[in-house]
Amino acid sequence: MKPNVNDIAQALFVINRHAKTALDPTALYSLKKQAIDKLLIDKHAKKVGLQYSKRPKLSCQHSTLLVKVGEYYFHIPPTKKDFKTFDHLGELDQNFRNPQVKMSLKQAKQLITQYLGIKEPLSSTNKKSSYMPSLLGRWNYAYHKQDKRY
Repeated sequence: MKPNVNDIAQALFVINRHAKTALDPTALYSLKKQAIDKLLIDKHAKKVGLQYSKRPKLSCQHSTLLVKVGEYYFHIPPTKKDFKTFDHLGELDQNFRNPQVKMSLKQAKQLITQYLGIKEPLSSTNKKSSYMPSLLGRWNYAYHKQDKRY
């Protein structure tokens, strides 16, 4: 069954929300960008205009492209063509919020990867553990088995 535009928009909202707090958000933002690009190509999303970013890079003001998917709005990096084509809407409206969604990140990623037709990366079970038990307080048998002659 093919997901509808509103389900995809909700999944994008969940992915975007998690990406904002993730330690390494590059994979989540990449997934979001790919999905929005495909939605734009399929004419299921609409570019609205440019807005100033809430968090400027290196204290330099920069703009983002506002995109509407269903009843949700998202920001993506603009292209040079976007600067020539779309009007600048100014500052972000701090009072506007997208509708809340009850969906897990796992469900959202599955829905978006299904829409994009890509395989989801293998789960974290294949990751090597970085845990190493402490050696403090561990008995060193080799040291104590030595014959000590004075």
